[in-house]
Amino acid sequence: MSLEDPEGDLLATQDVGVTEDGVDYDALADLLGDTVIDRESHVNAEAFVVRPDEVQEALFALRDEAGFDHCACVTAQDYDDRYESIYHLRKYDDPTQEVSVVVPTTKDEPISQSAEPVYRTADWHEREAYDLVGIEYEGHPDLRRILLPETWQGHPLSQDFSGEEPQIVTLREHANPLADDHRAASDNADTMYINIGPHHPATHGVLHVETVLDGEQIAHVEPDIGYLHRCEEQMCQQGTYRHQIMPYPDRWDYVSAGILNEWAYARTAEDLADIEVPEYAQVIRTMSAEMSRIAAHMLALGTFALDVFGDFTAVFQYAFRDREVVQDLLEDLTGQRLMFNYLRLGGVAWDLPEPREEFFEKTRDFLDDLPHKLTEYHDLVTSNEIFQMRCVDTGVLPPEEAKQYGATGPVARGSGIDYDLRRDDPYGYYDQLDWDVVTEDGCDNYARVLVRMREVEQSARIIEQCVDLLEDWPEDERDIQANVPRTLRPDPDTEIYRAVEAAKGELGIYIRSDGTDKPARFKIRSPCFSNLQTLPVMSEGEFVPDMIASLGSLDIVLGEVDR
Repeated sequence: MSLEDPEGDLLATQDVGVTEDGVDYDALADLLGDTVIDRESHVNAEAFVVRPDEVQEALFALRDEAGFDHCACVTAQDYDDRYESIYHLRKYDDPTQEVSVVVPTTKDEPISQSAEPVYRTADWHEREAYDLVGIEYEGHPDLRRILLPETWQGHPLSQDFSGEEPQIVTLREHANPLADDHRAASDNADTMYINIGPHHPATHGVLHVETVLDGEQIAHVEPDIGYLHRCEEQMCQQGTYRHQIMPYPDRWDYVSAGILNEWAYARTAEDLADIEVPEYAQVIRTMSAEMSRIAAHMLALGTFALDVFGDFTAVFQYAFRDREVVQDLLEDLTGQRLMFNYLRLGGVAWDLPEPREEFFEKTRDFLDDLPHKLTEYHDLVTSNEIFQMRCVDTGVLPPEEAKQYGATGPVARGSGIDYDLRRDDPYGYYDQLDWDVVTEDGCDNYARVLVRMREVEQSARIIEQCVDLLEDWPEDERDIQANVPRTLRPDPDTEIYRAVEAAKGELGIYIRSDGTDKPARFKIRSPCFSNLQTLPVMSEGEFVPDMIASLGSLDIVLGEVDR
């Protein structure tokens, strides 16, 4: 790994606590020294319990000396005797190397050091923990509510929240946060505060972007989320592992990636309960997941073209035409067009539709037509002069900034970051197939579009190989589910964080069990939530139309951001 010196030069360092077999947690314990007060064993990784006033010291050591440069998720929870924050750390170079940092605080004074100076992505994650659980983070640059109004009383995920607190939501005039600065600096300063959204088609949902203009250039951008309260984590905590949780993941990223969302929960729960999925079912999962990825990227391409040059009649409808073909295949397989509910713990709900030959023929017809259709998209979109003027060298996201904000998926790979969990933390049948991870070095809006279009080609390669395997699979070995107990009760205080490569990036889930058939804590790591934090980096200093293009290039869904 590497870190920056005060002059901005890159200094090579050596990872500490890393062996050929993985992470040497004893070496990490020596590295962390007296900051560690205890150790825990989670299913995915060891966890070090550190003092709440030494969080930054521990995280800086893990980042700069041990190479854990990816803060994937922050989980906060309230116990009977303490509050607790968990920082789930990974490496962009090798996400199988994981470690967790657990920070307990007392019930009467839930205050711990902020991780934001170490990982900038902790800004939003800690604000969410403060908002919903009530933990305060000392040294945080802007510790205020992020999902609920500032006037909200209480913290909904804390044990002392009754739901009967009087709530008064006031409407107040928005102030220009930079007005005084500009007026003091120059008599000619000309700033304007404008609201973009939350009800605007270019915001891709109920997103409010607070924007300050200095002349025609953006001086400050702040995404304001929390308009779409889904309570998805709480509903999963009220459902049983075996039967009641699986229908919910389809609704997180509700427009594109149902199978991928289901797989995130399936992978986490299966590892938690030590369930082995039959190989045949893994192939079906892999095929259907890549169909979902193509559908997601077609939607992203069509809506982005609509944002950038307002082309509804050609690109948008072409993209939906091809998305509908994929939706037809998924409907044949799952019985649904959007909320599939097809995966089950231990496998899939049912086998391929009969007659199988007809399903394979329809799939191959789609794959055969795809290269010609992608050529059309390049003619209509990437070769379009207006599109290039709007996208090339706008919305620039340097790789160092992308890592600091925990960006993943096409957003990270468009900045040249070679990170894909399908290859780097293998699951399903991906490691048995021939395909490539797509990256682009442009770091701009154009690069992110190219990544998605090229990933469609790679998904087609994966689907074709899966079809070949399924056609030749012996009939007597087509096991679609493992033998899973009707009721799952993982051991109490078993904790796990697992993730899959969803269409928009790393979709992770943290689960803590309490010995019952329902999770005690269910935390969703949304790729859209982390990716959206990069919008100010991409937009400040540019123009409003550039910001609209940058927002579209992130391909967010607010149902997954707000959860």
